[in-house]
Amino acid sequence: MRRVVAVLVVLTVVLGGLIALRLWTQARALAAPSGGSGEIEGIDVDLSSRVGARILEIRVREGDPVKAGDLLVRLDCADPAAQLAEATARLEAARAQAIAAGAQIQASRRARTAAGASEEAARAQAAALGAQAEAAARQAKRLEALPQDVPASSIDQTRASASGLEHQTAAAKAQALASAAQARAADVGIRSASAQAEAATAQMRAAEAAVERAKILVGECDVRAPRDAEVATLPHEAGELVSPGAILARLVDLSEVTATFYLPNAEVGAVKPGARAVIVADAFPEERFEGTIRTVALEAEFTPRNIQTRTDRDRLVYPVEVTVKNRGGKLRAGMPVQVTLDEGKRQ
Repeated sequence: MRRVVAVLVVLTVVLGGLIALRLWTQARALAAPSGGSGEIEGIDVDLSSRVGARILEIRVREGDPVKAGDLLVRLDCADPAAQLAEATARLEAARAQAIAAGAQIQASRRARTAAGASEEAARAQAAALGAQAEAAARQAKRLEALPQDVPASSIDQTRASASGLEHQTAAAKAQALASAAQARAADVGIRSASAQAEAATAQMRAAEAAVERAKILVGECDVRAPRDAEVATLPHEAGELVSPGAILARLVDLSEVTATFYLPNAEVGAVKPGARAVIVADAFPEERFEGTIRTVALEAEFTPRNIQTRTDRDRLVYPVEVTVKNRGGKLRAGMPVQVTLDEGKRQ
């Protein structure tokens, strides 16, 4: 009986100690600053090309630092270059057609102006000659009607003059009609040349667009770094044929890195974007890196289906992203770190 009592006493003491230890651990955790562990992440940049071509050369190696604008990979540009040359030739031809159509319009307008002036002059001349012919005819009739004898030669001369004037009037009218026909033909020429000019302009615009597209494709043959970074991976080798959109190089920018850690539901309310944080990397345990909270997730992860008790609610965790000033470029992608929020002790 005494042995049973002793065992019960020992179990009670052990159980009490375990409970006390757990309570003490929880109290220390509550008193400690919020934070968590995470991994360093850089800004990954995947580089690809819009064209499918063979890789001519790769000018960098994995791990190399690169500057914005540095040439990384060069593709075979024979087809895009040929397309650019063809598009440029079509553009020049369209421009020549547009210039020729414009010159034709100007020539037709000049011809229209000249024909109009000629028509007006011919009509004016016909009117003047007609008046003279009528005057000569009236003069001949007056001579014939005179009571005294008039030399026949005078009457004949007057009649001949009237007849000649009538012929000249008819010729002037014919010239006016011809000039009017020329003016109408010039109008037709203007409309035709204008239509040709519009068509040539449309062709020129289409050719300009084709040239721009070809230039873009030619530019896609040289894959350059869009920012200062390091070469993370080069998935292809020189000589390989790659399809459009295939990743040719992956860069990682470590100038400003991020780390994501998780806070439980009970602690997330005290964290706001813009709050300061301290980051310690396993590789540099004696150094402290400054960070700033960028985002706090709006939704929790690993959420239980039925959240009813306080214990269950405390299982909710919220991803928190912090930006870290990578002093000296020491922090590398994938490096484990411990993040501590600079918020003092919680109540």
